[in-house]
Amino acid sequence: MRKLNLTIVAIIAFVSISFAQGKPAYLLYNNKGEMASYDFMIKDLADSDMVFFGEYHTNPISHWMQIEMAKSFYEVKGEKLVFGAEMFESPNQLLLNEYLAGFYSEEKMLPEMTQLWKNYKTDYKPLVEFAKENNLKFIATNIPRRYASMINKGGIEVLKKLSPEAKALIGPDLVKYFDADVYADMKDKMGGHVPPNMLNIQTAQAGKDATMAHFSVKNFNKGDLFFHMDGAYHSDNKRGIIWWINKIQPGLNIKSITTVLQSEWDEMTKEEKKSIAEYIIVVADNMTQTKR
Repeated sequence: MRKLNLTIVAIIAFVSISFAQGKPAYLLYNNKGEMASYDFMIKDLADSDMVFFGEYHTNPISHWMQIEMAKSFYEVKGEKLVFGAEMFESPNQLLLNEYLAGFYSEEKMLPEMTQLWKNYKTDYKPLVEFAKENNLKFIATNIPRRYASMINKGGIEVLKKLSPEAKALIGPDLVKYFDADVYADMKDKMGGHVPPNMLNIQTAQAGKDATMAHFSVKNFNKGDLFFHMDGAYHSDNKRGIIWWINKIQPGLNIKSITTVLQSEWDEMTKEEKKSIAEYIIVVADNMTQTKR
């Protein structure tokens, strides 16, 4: 009878697992192309200096995983956990600090926040509120959009026209380390129709990465875990922000997690899977999107 009961339990468990795997919302892999354990991933990443989460901006799995990882990291690092995000531009840091300190309500903060993304309430508010509840720092790392636009139109020379106050909002290493070859794949994505201002476009992209790298490093202290949210292109393949940090302050232990669609994952080579990130969230192609 005991064997029969164990058999029934095993069958129920197998059926439950099969149902769960029949329509998975996501699968988690390591860069060897193997299924990864969430708990092992957290332990591995929490032992880093910085973790960059490459998201698809309107993918709900990305955002759900971010808040879950934040909670898990907090259990390990406590007050040493620091957040950073592309979605907040550097001039908003004072406002963000004041809100986190409880100076005023969200209703007062939101109208003051410049260039706030439309999906803030669904996708980024949970992270900000978690930081507020636990007295954690949250860093606005991105370049002001107006300056990225100026670089896109006028090139890197436009920086000379800006005031010292304006330049303080942009990564100061942009001119020193900019390398168009790092952004060579942007040309490939143009499908043979490379615009005459391609160098400016690459420089503007670098301006974002260099600025996010600058404010990440500036707000990192030894023993911290700096957990940064950004679009996947900004941190995949150890390029973008990570490339800039390795130029600005080499020697930090930096790891990343990224998001890809199932169809993209299926087409990737072993080499591509190995280089894209330490961990990869593979999401269903037809996943419902949030609104940006």
